[in-house]
Amino acid sequence: MAITPKTKRRRITFNVTARPGSTVYVAGSFSNWTPDKQLKAKADGSRYTGSILLEPGQYEYKFVIDDVWCIDPENTEFVRNDYGSLNSVLTVA
Repeated sequence: MAITPKTKRRRITFNVTARPGSTVYVAGSFSNWTPDKQLKAKADGSRYTGSILLEPGQYEYKFVIDDVWCIDPENTEFVRNDYGSLNSVLTVA
């Protein structure tokens, strides 16, 4: 029986700017598009951040800010989805 090495998960940090007091989540192909990872506000109140452990690979994702799905404005990599809008793309090495 061959032993396959485990792939190393990496901590990926998501950041986005939103109005102070917003509710901000990140969802994507890594979570079956379930917005269950809430991002926390930093000290200034308008920068939200959160981390997820991900296996190497390519993922599509969006932020959910006050129930509105948004691409990552700081990521220039995106693809068109089946709904006619865009998803941001993240590649984990």
